[in-house]
Amino acid sequence: MAANPADLPYRPCVGVMLLNPAREVFVGQRIDTTAEAWQMPQGGIDPGETPEATAMREMAEEIGTNNARILAETPDWLTYDLPDELIGKVWGGRYRGQRQKWFAMEFLGRDDEINLQTAHPEFNRWRWLPARDLTSMIVPFKRDLYRQVLTAFSHL
Repeated sequence: MAANPADLPYRPCVGVMLLNPAREVFVGQRIDTTAEAWQMPQGGIDPGETPEATAMREMAEEIGTNNARILAETPDWLTYDLPDELIGKVWGGRYRGQRQKWFAMEFLGRDDEINLQTAHPEFNRWRWLPARDLTSMIVPFKRDLYRQVLTAFSHL
């Protein structure tokens, strides 16, 4: 690990704010933490992959379906830093946090299409949540990022 976390780069990623017809937001509870950590689907961009393609792939990998269409994307890339205790423990210690392009998507399917038992499960539970409750359910170090996402997609 670099001597100073500020010297590490951000991991290039996408995030998906998946909305149901009632305009509630999909959140999943992470498997890999003892804390009650909920989040929207997100994941790293593979070399040569577009952010749009990554968003669709990550949704399928994390929730078993990508039956959705893109409504909007954030005009800018958003970043968050990992807390000090996680730097060096996640992503092989190569990153200080994530640099994300976010997509608002409309879920076109039915709830029974959502299947968390994917090849590499990341969530053990999921729910639809009113957008106003989103930041209170998210791990503290991502709250500012989620506020930015909500602001970017407030017109939806």
